[in-house]
Amino acid sequence: MHTPSQPPFSIAAAIAAALRQLVPGSETPRLDAELLLGFTLEKPRTWLRAWPERLLTDEQAVRFFSQVEQRALGVPLAYLVGEKEFWSRRFVVGPGVLIPRPDTETLIEQALSLIAPDRPAAVLDLGTGSGIIAVTLAAERPLARVLAVDRSPAALEMARINVQQHQTTHVELRQSDWFSAITPTEVFDLVVSNPPYLREDDPHLQDDGIRYEPRAALVAGRSGLDDIAIISRDARRHLGSGGFLLLEHGYDQAAATGQWLERQGYLDIRHYPDLQGHCRVTRGRQP
Repeated sequence: MHTPSQPPFSIAAAIAAALRQLVPGSETPRLDAELLLGFTLEKPRTWLRAWPERLLTDEQAVRFFSQVEQRALGVPLAYLVGEKEFWSRRFVVGPGVLIPRPDTETLIEQALSLIAPDRPAAVLDLGTGSGIIAVTLAAERPLARVLAVDRSPAALEMARINVQQHQTTHVELRQSDWFSAITPTEVFDLVVSNPPYLREDDPHLQDDGIRYEPRAALVAGRSGLDDIAIISRDARRHLGSGGFLLLEHGYDQAAATGQWLERQGYLDIRHYPDLQGHCRVTRGRQP
């Protein structure tokens, strides 16, 4: 790490030094280094590339290399900079919530196809985390009323920040363990969820960054389907006639998820692929 007794680092030299630390563990070392330095200097990456000879102050260097060290240990980049882009919007994220991933855009695409833009709709987002699904749907469908629930108070506080930041005032936040705080009279046109779906022994739990994310938001029993089973069962009581349940799941869980929905009496079960061609989202319709 840089100390005041060392010569000042230029932008180019700081990035080069960071790369030596990041290359063994990060899949995108240069991107990580540039984003961390841009965050430290409050400058875009284009500025860094335009002014490689600019010198860092001692304080900037210490702060930058401290973050590089944490990233080299596997701390997710989004946690270090405190935000992540999703659906062309910036969301505040941090320890205690999952980091938004491109896979979830498939869920958003299908949800938007089921919410008419020109009339009101009631939407329930289960396990909202940082609120990316609820906020995105509310921003894209201003006439929809979105109830977003999570059992974690910390997650709800982060979701509240994102609701306020994106001015989606028609999103209501509520603490609830799945449907536990949903009253019997509350009925929705659409229930969406990106629930935990990894198996307890899933090797992906050791991947770069994932081991720092909340395990309770990732793992769902020995098969990875425990929460999907609960949601598909209980959603029937809160969906209006012809309403839809939309679930994100693992790349290899489409058949099993579809079977759960079929057992619970859903109709018109369909699967939707992500950008890699894996069936990532399954839909069922209330009779």
